Amino acid sequence: MRALVIDQTGGPEELHIAEVPDPIRISDEVVVRVVAAGVNPIDAKTRSGRGVSRAIPAYPAVLGGDFAGIVESVPYTAHPLQPGDRVYGMGRVPRVGGSYAELVSVTSMSLTRMPATLSFAEAAAVPLAALTAWGALVDTARVHDGQRVLIHAGAGGVGHFAVQFAAYFGAVVTTTGSARNADFLRDLGAHRVIDYTAERFEDVADDQDVVIDLIGNVADDTGTRSLDALRPGGLIVTVPTGAWPTMAEEAAARGIRSTGYSVAPDARTLSVITRLIDDGAVRVHVDREFPLEAGAEAHRLLEAGHVRGKIVLRVMPDPA
Repeated sequence: MRALVIDQTGGPEELHIAEVPDPIRISDEVVVRVVAAGVNPIDAKTRSGRGVSRAIPAYPAVLGGDFAGIVESVPYTAHPLQPGDRVYGMGRVPRVGGSYAELVSVTSMSLTRMPATLSFAEAAAVPLAALTAWGALVDTARVHDGQRVLIHAGAGGVGHFAVQFAAYFGAVVTTTGSARNADFLRDLGAHRVIDYTAERFEDVADDQDVVIDLIGNVADDTGTRSLDALRPGGLIVTVPTGAWPTMAEEAAARGIRSTGYSVAPDARTLSVITRLIDDGAVRVHVDREFPLEAGAEAHRLLEAGHVRGKIVLRVMPDPA
């Protein structure tokens, strides 16, 4: 099959098209013909030698966590999913081959039918980012009515879902973003948008119950400064891996709870998100769509920052 691969870790130029063996379906796995694949920060980190690159078993390696496509084969005749079904989900890359390819084989517990209201490109932008936002906000922070929540980088892939989920559950949502994204973020449900280029968020947003940190301390000490925005006993959830090694110690010294978060493929939660999308309560924004062979350009855009929503790779045309 045709895939976008790397032969070694490094810059975006390491991504290139190659022919690789088709995945072999085992156990409860479902083989999906990929129509579109999401592009996520973990892909770029892994490609560069960080992220989960240490777990790459062999090269060439196929990256890409989430996808939307058509079921090719299933574990048994009476399986709930059937060949021809339109599905979306995510795999445990690099434990399994990634979605920057024509075919993926993933456990049936990590994919579900895609929203009827979305295109394949839009659907491919959902699973990893939306499940991350849900896990950080709903499963970890237990977001609820009246809770004061500050979300950093609200216009990004995870962020634009986090803003919507927090608003859906009745939180008072403050988010950081650029001035150009202010109207976009308010439309998603943010009560207040702080222009990080003009204001220090900790000076204007205090006594927060929860901070969802999608940046970490890699830019302008965002994590450490977030402690000033939290009430005593508040919670900070930092999503980027390795972005703030001293988080636990710094937060504990201030009487603040802290945790990281790692997303898990979960078809049941993704099905809940599907219903919210089809009901119009949550929407997805695709910033750019690139053909698979332009994966290096997609990674460069992602790493340059300031992407609104998600970037998607087109693997094949939409089926008739």
